[in-house]
Amino acid sequence: MIIDAHGHVHDPVEDHIALLDEAGAERAVLFATRPHPERAADLASLRREMDVLSRSLGGQANALESYEAAWAEHAAALAAYPDRFIGFLSVPLDMSGEEIAAMVERDVAAAGLHGIGELTPPPGRAALVEPVLRAARDHGLPVVVHGSAPTTAEDLETLAGLARRYPSVPLVVSQLGGAHWMRAIELVRDTPNMYLELSTAPIVFAVRVAVAEIPDRTLFGSDAPYGDPVLARMTVERVTSPGEARDRVLGGTLAELLGL
Repeated sequence: MIIDAHGHVHDPVEDHIALLDEAGAERAVLFATRPHPERAADLASLRREMDVLSRSLGGQANALESYEAAWAEHAAALAAYPDRFIGFLSVPLDMSGEEIAAMVERDVAAAGLHGIGELTPPPGRAALVEPVLRAARDHGLPVVVHGSAPTTAEDLETLAGLARRYPSVPLVVSQLGGAHWMRAIELVRDTPNMYLELSTAPIVFAVRVAVAEIPDRTLFGSDAPYGDPVLARMTVERVTSPGEARDRVLGGTLAELLGL
């Protein structure tokens, strides 16, 4: 089974399904999103959408109300294509530990979703993820954390430390750790419950090295609409040979992790 480990809700959702079909991906992990760059028709409108993204990643738009429309879109997409999308739900990180635990129990575990994410702690504040990991441990859920900018090298170190504190929780660093991809590979390699998702890799040989170092814990992903599922799959296939390792990266590991 080929599974795109990282995708965001598209408008319209049928465009996302078409991309997955073209890439030969049977399923995709689906995260909610507040920005919609795929709606942009020109540079000015793209700039507006990317400003929403920057504010979200920087922690300036973390109020619960800012998530509601995104959650509604996410629920609608999951309902429309339950056999194609694997639902993960993000959690606002400015809530108390008790509020986070209640939300994970009610809106993720009881709702039948498969995991938590994509979490976007502000730069330098990856420690905010800890209450989510605690809640995830209680329900046997994996957690996905944004790995590219503005995530810092220090944030990656913090995430690895937290992963070691919660060894039963699968912790996925997305986007290959961004500019800090070499350190991300080392941290994931040396932390048995961490995984590295390969979307939007800055250079092709970053993917080659990641798969070589951690073949059992690297995950094919596109980060669509920011990346393209076809190109992401081609990159993995370009740097691997047919066989078990490639099959695991393209979906086998994630299917095993999620019990699919």
